Amino acid sequence: QVQVVESGGGLVLPGGSLTLSCTVSASIYDVYFMGWYRQAPGKQRELVAGINSAMTTNYEDFVKGRFTISRDNAKRAVYLQMNSLEPDDTAVYYCNGRKAFRPEFFAAWGQGTQVTVSS
Repeated sequence: QVQVVESGGGLVLPGGSLTLSCTVSASIYDVYFMGWYRQAPGKQRELVAGINSAMTTNYEDFVKGRFTISRDNAKRAVYLQMNSLEPDDTAVYYCNGRKAFRPEFFAAWGQGTQVTVSS
């Protein structure tokens, strides 16, 4: 099964920045949609940002203007640049994706990377 490994999380002050990385064990050239998701304690996992194979991006309202998603198919990697971090951004962040016309995620969920925003 395809594996993903997320990294780059940490403890940051409000207003700070972090860049998350996701590396995939298989090619992502044919993965139509790659996304970053997050799960805060006691809450369900939610989509944060996505990018398709045409490099079109979309963001949930709560991160618009602050986060930037990108992908490098040659490196089998997806990134999330996070600026102006807020305490409500505290969560475990995961990446995954879907191939075209397939409802299921193409990879097993990784361990995620913890992001904690606190003073």
